[in-house]
Amino acid sequence: MTAASHPSIPRDSTDVRTMIQAGRFLDAARAVRRLLAAKQQETDDSRDLRYMLAVACRYAGDLEGASRALDELQQLSPEFPRAHQERGHLERRRGRLRQALAAFETATRLDPALVASWRALAEIHQQAGNADAAKQALNKLEKLSTWPPELLSATSLLNEDRLEQAERICRTFLKQYRAHVEGMRLLAEIAVRLRILDDAEFLLESALELEPDHVAARVDYLNVLIRRTRFEAAHEQASRLVENDPDNSAFRTSLATSLTGLGRYQDGIRLYQQLVQEQPRNAALHLNLGHALKTAGDFEAAVSSYRRAYELRPDFGDAYWSLANTKTYRFVPDEVAVMTQHEADPGTRLDDRIHLCFALGKAHEDAGDFAESFRSYERGNALKQREVRYQDAATQNQIEAQIEACTPELLAAHDGCGHPASDPIFIVGLPRAGSTLLEQILASHSMVDGTLELHDILALAQRLRGSSRRDACYPAILRDLTPEQLQSFGEKYLADTRVYRGQAPFFIDKMPNNFLHIGLIKLILPNAKVIDARRHPMACCFSGFKQLFAEGQEFTYGLTEIGRYYKAYVRLMDHFDEVLPGFVLRVMHEDVVNDLEGQVRRLLDFCGLPFEEACLEFHKTERSIRTPSSEQVRQPIYRDSVEQWRHFEPFLEPLKQALGPEVLARYPC
Repeated sequence: MTAASHPSIPRDSTDVRTMIQAGRFLDAARAVRRLLAAKQQETDDSRDLRYMLAVACRYAGDLEGASRALDELQQLSPEFPRAHQERGHLERRRGRLRQALAAFETATRLDPALVASWRALAEIHQQAGNADAAKQALNKLEKLSTWPPELLSATSLLNEDRLEQAERICRTFLKQYRAHVEGMRLLAEIAVRLRILDDAEFLLESALELEPDHVAARVDYLNVLIRRTRFEAAHEQASRLVENDPDNSAFRTSLATSLTGLGRYQDGIRLYQQLVQEQPRNAALHLNLGHALKTAGDFEAAVSSYRRAYELRPDFGDAYWSLANTKTYRFVPDEVAVMTQHEADPGTRLDDRIHLCFALGKAHEDAGDFAESFRSYERGNALKQREVRYQDAATQNQIEAQIEACTPELLAAHDGCGHPASDPIFIVGLPRAGSTLLEQILASHSMVDGTLELHDILALAQRLRGSSRRDACYPAILRDLTPEQLQSFGEKYLADTRVYRGQAPFFIDKMPNNFLHIGLIKLILPNAKVIDARRHPMACCFSGFKQLFAEGQEFTYGLTEIGRYYKAYVRLMDHFDEVLPGFVLRVMHEDVVNDLEGQVRRLLDFCGLPFEEACLEFHKTERSIRTPSSEQVRQPIYRDSVEQWRHFEPFLEPLKQALGPEVLARYPC
């Protein structure tokens, strides 16, 4: 008899859940162990099974078995909200109320919609005589009781990173209740997690049209605008929030962020400094002030702010990583010891642990301990990779779709379309390939403005792609666009990026991921210049592997993944070289290092710019720089990184295998 036909042998987690609901706890525990033993790898389903094993053991009275199951679960998924909730139930059953309280508090931090955790917190605080804390928990319970069950379920799924299920429930709910602002906010948050920021912005804008005084929706809208680097609109929203609530430090922090995003650095720094004076023990404010100071070029003051941030919170991983990410800061042994201690502490939050791993990698690398450095980088990447769940197949499909869509026939059919402006200079490629150096060289020219890594082309591609990942009609849709649409898209790009420019006739858009959309750029801005910043594959890929990015670039968190991505990037750029000859200028980082003047003249000639000596003395140019290389390009030509990957070569075989001999042979060492 097969498992599918025998009622006592479970097929999946659904059968186990049925056993638990029927009170067959020992059967459920045995069934989970059989299912886990049969699995070849960890999945979301195995996470659920481990959770149900803990529940079944607790109800069966096997508290040690429940504890072991939770230990395994939290080792694999340290920020799984229901695991912390179950830990709270277990510790409460054992009579260890302090530990139970901590577990329930962690659970509600990770998932504010966990009703059982809020109820337990209220009861424990009431028993302990903590009236204020009990009242806060009861208020949360009362608020959650007003939420439709569908939104509670979708919120928990969102916080467990089950985005497709959460999206499905939320969309079904909104089909029935179209004007439900909380539902719109939740769907917008799902869109943010899926990085469909266009959808998120539209949903929140619509929610505010329905309820202009909904503060939480306006805050969400503001945060999406900041993530999209739409700082002018963000400044407008932040100003409105501050005007209505001038003492709200969160609103004022967002206002400072928007000011620095607009290039008004001194205004932003002054506001951050005011906030720090009012809340001198707020570590996050010191961190934000450090970021603004670093961008403005005040390195020593930035370092002081980052140090103050970790002094206030010794396990603050982002503060240590921000120091490491200056690329020029050197940790002292005492700092390394503190980082090592907190990285090993099981109580350290996952986000802090990831940041600490990358910071320790940099510290050990600077000390010459390359084996220990690689172990730290590898551990940080493994933790981050589990969090981002990068899908290599999606990238390969995206590359293939671009090659299939951007044919000579398509480009010839749209010849002469788009906006004729020649203002934009796009610098594309992979991160850590030397694009910041090229930007700094060009921005040192009197006729060129440096800006930011602008998201406008990516946003346009997303709009063309459709409202969800299932409606993936881009780039095939390019063949159906009319000349009027192409002209309009070009005009909109120029209008939306105007706020980041000065008065120079040319400006730089340094979003590296735009290499995926060179066909789109050619169609809407046929006279734009595109520069492909390229670096030796081993150096570029390993530098990306060492980098913890603030957002995106999920392909960098694994040697195999980044190697395959680089290989796909080379393939796509080869295609554009063939179908758009001369449209892209390739600049090798190693060539810039070895022959600065020759490559500078080549760059300027390509852009149609006269030679200026200032481009050779780029390090003297005063401007804000947001990328990790900001301190390096404020110095004369930086040679140290060219062969730095060699120190780690014994550990990089997976990268070499992923790149393959055909790519490596093109870049002899």
